[in-house]
This record gives sequence, structure tokens and C-alpha cells, in this order.
Amino acid sequence: MRAIFAMIGLLALGGCMTEAPPPEQPTMYLSMANGGATLDPQAAASMISLYRQNNGLGAVAVDPDLMKLAEAQSQAMAGRNKLDHDVKGPLEKRLGASGYPAKLAVENVSAGYHTLAEAFSGWRDSPPHKANMLKNGVTKLGIAATYAPNTKYKVFWTLILAST
Repeated sequence: MRAIFAMIGLLALGGCMTEAPPPEQPTMYLSMANGGATLDPQAAASMISLYRQNNGLGAVAVDPDLMKLAEAQSQAMAGRNKLDHDVKGPLEKRLGASGYPAKLAVENVSAGYHTLAEAFSGWRDSPPHKANMLKNGVTKLGIAATYAPNTKYKVFWTLILAST
């Protein structure tokens, strides 16, 4: 009988305990290979700015117009299942058509990376993409990741860095 009361007491105490919620995952590790996922552009700006600052360059800030241009490029690549800078025309032409007053602009595209951290690492480890992220004089960015489940790569990325 004592054992039964002891077990009931332990169960009652166990019910009073609550587990701490798991720590929130940084958004740079959120998988974009999910229809409901949303890219965090501020996290991207922070990550790229820190990388630039570690290399003696200035920070970049999210620009709403560049965000729209990056989104259109990622969607165009996803829609055609094709990784290509020029799928919607060269960057300079796209900037001009949108009325964006860029004095300087560079673009990284990629596909197949599921997280911002993976895309950033891929760009950092590729000399031409690294050079774009470390382009002297850029101050703004637009970034997008488009999920396309029925494509080869699943996620298409665009990063545009510019100055006005």
C-alpha cells in the first residue's frame, strides 16, 4: 500500500513539473525547403554585415526595393527550374527596369541550399560569390529564397548587394 501511495505522490509531483521550452532555433538554420518557411532578411543582413566587418568593410542594410528584385529573380529561377543570373535579364537591366538608382550592384544566385546558413557558407566558399559579398562600397541588400518542391533544387536563392 505504501508503494502505491509513494507512486501516486511521485506522479502528482511529476505533473507539477513543467519542462522548459526548447531554445528557439536561430532563423539562419530554418529550412526554406518548406512551403510555410519565411526567410529572415534582418538575420541575413546581420550575418553578411558581420562577415564584411570582419574583413574591414561596412555593414549592409535591408532595402525593400532590392528585396522585391531578389524575390522576382528567385521566383523566375524556380518557375523555370533553372539556376541562372539572366533568367529575367541581366542584373543591370532588371535594376533599370525597376527604377532602382544603383551606382554599384552585384548579385549572387544559388540553388539547393535549404538554410540561410548553408547559402551563406556556399557563397563564402566560392571566390566569385565571396568577392560579391565583400564588394567595397555596397550598403544595401535584398535577399530571397523561393521554395519550389517539384524542381531539382527545391530552393532558389538570390542576394543582391548595391549602393545608390
